[in-house]
Amino acid sequence: MAGMVNRRRRKTEVSRRDFLASAAVAGASLLIPRVVRAATAEPAPAAGRGGDLKVGIIGGGSQGRTLLIAAVKIPGVKFAAVTDIWPYHQRYAANILKEYGHKANAYEDYREMLAKESLDAVLIATPDWVHAEQTIAALKAGVHVYCEKEMATTVEDARAMVRAAQETGKLLQIGHQRRSNPRYRHADSLIHGEGVLGRITHVFGQWNRPKPLEQGWPKGSELDAAALARWGYGSMEHLRNWRWYRKYASGPIGDLGSHQLDVFNWFLRTPPATILAAGGSDAQPEHEWGDYVMGIYEWRAAAGAVRGYYQVLSSTSHGGYHEIFMGEGGSLEISEDPKVGFFYREPQAQRRQWEDEASRVSKMGRDAIELKVGETRKEAARSRRAIEAEADLRKPLHQPHLENFFGAIRGGPKLNCPAAEAFVTAVTALKTNDAAASAKPLELPAAEFVP
Repeated sequence: MAGMVNRRRRKTEVSRRDFLASAAVAGASLLIPRVVRAATAEPAPAAGRGGDLKVGIIGGGSQGRTLLIAAVKIPGVKFAAVTDIWPYHQRYAANILKEYGHKANAYEDYREMLAKESLDAVLIATPDWVHAEQTIAALKAGVHVYCEKEMATTVEDARAMVRAAQETGKLLQIGHQRRSNPRYRHADSLIHGEGVLGRITHVFGQWNRPKPLEQGWPKGSELDAAALARWGYGSMEHLRNWRWYRKYASGPIGDLGSHQLDVFNWFLRTPPATILAAGGSDAQPEHEWGDYVMGIYEWRAAAGAVRGYYQVLSSTSHGGYHEIFMGEGGSLEISEDPKVGFFYREPQAQRRQWEDEASRVSKMGRDAIELKVGETRKEAARSRRAIEAEADLRKPLHQPHLENFFGAIRGGPKLNCPAAEAFVTAVTALKTNDAAASAKPLELPAAEFVP
């Protein structure tokens, strides 16, 4: 009997040793916020054609190229078309694909691409104001869609995207790539699987960056005035620096902040109930959108109210970008930056056995455990899952999210960021702009987040 007890104890201890290494792969299920769960049943995914998935991309700019470089590393993905209204971007993206052995037809008009190509999926990485139009057209053409965030510049357009996915039965993944990041999935498992924070009481996040430079264009590559007008742009400067203009974008909270607001909503399992915000310009008053936003939020989570503060500054890079979740049992700091990831246990909180085998550092006079996802604490605890997680961490940041999308098309795991969940974040970001404009607290009833 004693031997059996010892074997059980050893098995439990190994399980605890493995926890930090394997939690990212095992992952906790990503729950849809309670207020939208009833309306967000995912359609049954369509199986792939039994060979390569035939894919097109709409938007060959910097973000589109980032997606291309990540996607071409995924087996079974073959690009057949690239679309951009600017020939310079068309050629740039097509040349990237050519280097990887993909022969892609080039189009100016995405509607022509959808009419001529037989595609399984499209990636959309165009300015935010045309996301809804292009996404809905692709879904209605029978094509699965991966659309970059922000979903849209209005709540109405974002809602229309969700409904188009539901009506067509096609998959729509939104590019909040942290949802598929092994480090974030690991942190979510620590919070909801291991309960390391206890009741979460406060959250903090920031994305501080230096003053963004104006985007130019090679001499002689300009679109003429008629072409620009046909596609809705007032000038080449508008086309290249669209993020600064209200017609095309939703400001810094949509451009940067929505990524981190999405993490708050995901980890807290509910959208915010109130927002108080301020915004304006410190560094670039000539732009239509301001260069900073500061928001105070309250989430009414199942365990109690959570208060949070978020800022995005475009005049200083001090502190970079990260999120912090603070609870009665400890705090967790996380970022896409692999150097930022720490757990701080409160002195009175329960000590877990795996802490003895975790890597530690001293930060601001506190003992912090490094969140080294996929790295084992002892060689004996090395597992197949740990090795897989290590490999995932070496991939480009967007690749796991794209893998999740293409896997779902083939009938594999569900989408990590389906449209209905991304809609909750789109509403959060867009309502933050409304709160900043009114300079008054904004109440957000649950119905606001229903697509």
